Amino acid sequence: MMNISLRQLRALVALARTGSFTQAAGALHVTQSALSGLIKELEQNLGVRLVDRNTRSAELTAVGREFVPLVQKILQDLDGALASVDDLKALRTGVLRLAAPQLMACTLLPDVIAAYGAQYPAVQVRLTDCAVEQVLARVAAGEVDLGIGPERAPMAGIAAEPLFDMPFMVVFPRGHALEKLPRIRWEDAMAYPFIALQGQFTERLALDLHVAPQHLTLHPSNEVSFMTTALSMVSAGLGVTACLPYAVSLVRLHQLQIRPLHEPELRRKFQVYRRAQVSLSPAAEQFMAFLLRYVAAHGWGEAAP
Repeated sequence: MMNISLRQLRALVALARTGSFTQAAGALHVTQSALSGLIKELEQNLGVRLVDRNTRSAELTAVGREFVPLVQKILQDLDGALASVDDLKALRTGVLRLAAPQLMACTLLPDVIAAYGAQYPAVQVRLTDCAVEQVLARVAAGEVDLGIGPERAPMAGIAAEPLFDMPFMVVFPRGHALEKLPRIRWEDAMAYPFIALQGQFTERLALDLHVAPQHLTLHPSNEVSFMTTALSMVSAGLGVTACLPYAVSLVRLHQLQIRPLHEPELRRKFQVYRRAQVSLSPAAEQFMAFLLRYVAAHGWGEAAP
């Protein structure tokens, strides 16, 4: 079995380029005897002479002349591949694929991606906004490197890193009767038509309210797919809704009021998801660390003013 090394191949290319054992040894920073030994080992491994030696110079044999261009191509490709790996490690290039719920994707994450891009401009972040229920599915399928979403039951093959938790807030129009209350309870908010989101968001909310000491029952007047729809309906005077503080920019865009909800105080935990048995790219690892630092620095999880 051949035992050809990169050192042997680089020695042959250097010798072919300079035509001299002395010059080739100097270029590779090895002794002339070491260089000669590498050439001999290569010839023995291949079972053919590559270099004709004389006292003043070294010339390639016919086989050597055919072989050297192939070796040069191999070494160029290898050097290019190693340089690409170095670029990825140093975050001079790379692609990060990220999935997040639509509401988070249009409120919190653009600022995070912009801040990350300012620090690592050569890394491309591809954000996929999707339904909450699709975040874990996209991570599990390998469609994205990282997913951000609310806490879910453990899933085989998926690792989760805590990110932040936030309290529920009530959203209502300016001049609404709730505005006069110094402290708004869930019971107060649910006295008005309640606009909820479809799917697990409302299912879990209804369960949390039911098992709370107050034993409240949630009866939404409407269930919609997107928080933007719920906010537009609230703005039109069709009821109130509940959301998390990260939606505050959209709430203010609709010129609505947002206040904490009490009795009970319900919170939602959010996590960063990734495939458990798959190594993250350097860009994904760095983004995850950057995201955790960003969350800590900007106080995510605190109630909106």
